[in-house]
Amino acid sequence: MAELFDDYRTSYQDVVADSISFSGLKHDFFMQAKADLIERRLRSEGYLAPEMKRHALDIGCGIGTMHPYIRDLFSNVDGCDVSAESIERARRDNPNVGYRAYSGKQLPYPDESFDFAMTVCVVHHVPPPEWPCFFSEMRRILRPGALACVIEHNPLNPVTRLAVLRCPFDEDAVLLRSSTTRRLLAAAGFTSISHEFFCLLPSAGRVARRVERTMSNFPVGAQYACFARA
Repeated sequence: MAELFDDYRTSYQDVVADSISFSGLKHDFFMQAKADLIERRLRSEGYLAPEMKRHALDIGCGIGTMHPYIRDLFSNVDGCDVSAESIERARRDNPNVGYRAYSGKQLPYPDESFDFAMTVCVVHHVPPPEWPCFFSEMRRILRPGALACVIEHNPLNPVTRLAVLRCPFDEDAVLLRSSTTRRLLAAAGFTSISHEFFCLLPSAGRVARRVERTMSNFPVGAQYACFARA
């Protein structure tokens, strides 16, 4: 897996853009949708109070594509990935984020180091036998009561399946239903687990987002997010 994403360190965004080009939407649309959802949930949880210094970790961060969208939400942001080449590019593109490459087994951080952890469209690249370890590690590095966010493709959405089929580095992807992700979170010791589907409408307008939220419990959006407490 590390070698695969090393190879795509310079072309990752172009490959993703090509895989979704049939939709008429740009990669930025999906990144902003994720960031907006994360910010909305953090605000609802009281995580963004000015006096709070929150430390966030992005597990499987790749080239750091998400970080310009979320960096200002936290006092510190770290990212880690199995692709050392991707981490090098992330460092160049996002000098205000801390990055580490790691083996993919144990996260390179002490227990209870972070207030928030996210992993965005990563778990479907992890071999299924390693899913329990992945979620246990995510739980280990979070402080008690900290918030976790797992964003994944919705395998019940046919447009999502087409995009995955068109993406060369998704050839071996094993898509997880939201119920599977929630079960893995629970098995790892997370509590207060919730989920919502998003990216249903091809618009970032306020009305479209509001309509999406009324349908967030139905498995029709292109992606879903699971939130849980450590």
